[in-house]
Amino acid sequence: MQNIEIYTSPLCGFCHAAKRLLTQKGATFTEIDVLANPKRKPEMIQRANGKRTVPQIFVGDTHVGGCDELYALERAGKLDPLLAA
Repeated sequence: MQNIEIYTSPLCGFCHAAKRLLTQKGATFTEIDVLANPKRKPEMIQRANGKRTVPQIFVGDTHVGGCDELYALERAGKLDPLLAA
């Protein structure tokens, strides 16, 4: 399974939904809380090509985007292959 990193905030409902889907898939991920670790936010913005909102999800070298993009991959049947690659 791919290395997964997700930048989050504890107050973000979309973050919780994205983590829930990944957990349901049996995926383990590294969570980076940008509220508790504000020094990591510029890193997130750079990796996410200027996007400032959370969650920002990375599967391996692929920037998935946010929660909506993660669920779109699931609906399209593309999330499982991405996680397994």
